[in-house]
Amino acid sequence: MKLHADLSQRVVIESQSLEWKDSPILGVQRRMLERDGDEVARATSIVRYVANSQFSAHTHGGGEEFLVLEGTFSDEYGDYPAGTYVRNPVGSKHTPFSKDGCTILVKLWQMHPEDQERVAIATDQNAWSNGLVKGLRVSPLHSYGTENVALVKWEAGTKFPLHSHWGGEEIYVIDGVFEDELGVYPKGTWLRSPSGSRHTPFSTNGCLIYVKTGHLQG
Repeated sequence: MKLHADLSQRVVIESQSLEWKDSPILGVQRRMLERDGDEVARATSIVRYVANSQFSAHTHGGGEEFLVLEGTFSDEYGDYPAGTYVRNPVGSKHTPFSKDGCTILVKLWQMHPEDQERVAIATDQNAWSNGLVKGLRVSPLHSYGTENVALVKWEAGTKFPLHSHWGGEEIYVIDGVFEDELGVYPKGTWLRSPSGSRHTPFSTNGCLIYVKTGHLQG
């Protein structure tokens, strides 16, 4: 299966407009944002677990990265409430489940095999620093090579100058409305901009976004 698999193309998806599709596991559904492959695939998805659902034990041959959007996600290593950011490196194994149900943004097969740091961050307790312009606050989550991942808060009326993204940029709008000269992106919107893309972002009313940069050289 190929869905938005060409990384040289800009993609904008309001994920909340997509239908939920059943996964092979009962009680686990997906909204697919990008996919290159079948069940073993480079993929970005919104995944929903109903209460008391469990995924079978499996190995992440290409690594797994996820952000808990709602509810509590769990595995044999712990419980991860809304706002938790997790990276399970290439070769890691687990048996995920959710007692009360949850929704996560998950990325598969997008991790460098030498990036072996397991990460689990309660983002509501993570440090924030001032961004490059007034009204911007940044909470770093992970860096490896050219890849950088962070949460970014935009105060109402914040504007950022025109800039280019070497290695591309990926954004998921967690809350509020993110904007640039190309469009308006409400909560739940996923954007992927290719390497070399340019824009002038801003937020009229404020927003919180997940941002990944430098990972789309291909």
